[in-house]
Amino acid sequence: MSINRRLAATTARLLPGLKQSGASGRVLEAALKSFAERGYAGASIRDVAAVAGVKPATIYAHYPSKEHILAELCRIGHEEQYRGARTAVLASGGDPRDQIVAYVRAHVGFHTTYPMLAVVSNSELHVLGEELGAATFVLRRESEGLLQDIVKRGMDAGAFHVTDPWLAVAAIGGMGLRVAYWFSPDYNLSAAQVAEGYAEFALRLLGADRKPRRAKK
Repeated sequence: MSINRRLAATTARLLPGLKQSGASGRVLEAALKSFAERGYAGASIRDVAAVAGVKPATIYAHYPSKEHILAELCRIGHEEQYRGARTAVLASGGDPRDQIVAYVRAHVGFHTTYPMLAVVSNSELHVLGEELGAATFVLRRESEGLLQDIVKRGMDAGAFHVTDPWLAVAAIGGMGLRVAYWFSPDYNLSAAQVAEGYAEFALRLLGADRKPRRAKK
């Protein structure tokens, strides 16, 4: 059966430190690939079981429902995005211009490194009920708040010049989200080059005053 691909990536990648072994890990990876390629609504438990090479009953031994699998994927994705962005910002120093560059590099880097996880954890988040989505919704607000704080500090310091800070935050975050759909290792720019280009776009969008920036290590 042919699939109308909605993203360029073909490999489902979970975070190395969080990869589970045995049937549970296979189910999570299979669900990630199935949800990314077919959408949550288009992928049944039987589809996930077929990709994982297990019986449908095996899935229910590890996850109570398909929604529980999605909840775990969404939590993992948002947790890694926020961890990476926060760590990068804290290491960048106190200048909002350096902080926005660090945030965007990390944000785009997550979406190029784990494109399927990024697509599923963002595009399918609306499916989750309040209880199962609670942890992910908190992480999403934390990440948005981190970006908002950087933009506010930049405006207060006179380094950024935008009419509507929230629109700027939405635009910068949204740019990064779309990278997960089209980026692949075969693209003519590396992941690092894409991240650097998006950091420059963010500075322009914010009307940032120019200053020498530290070269990326």
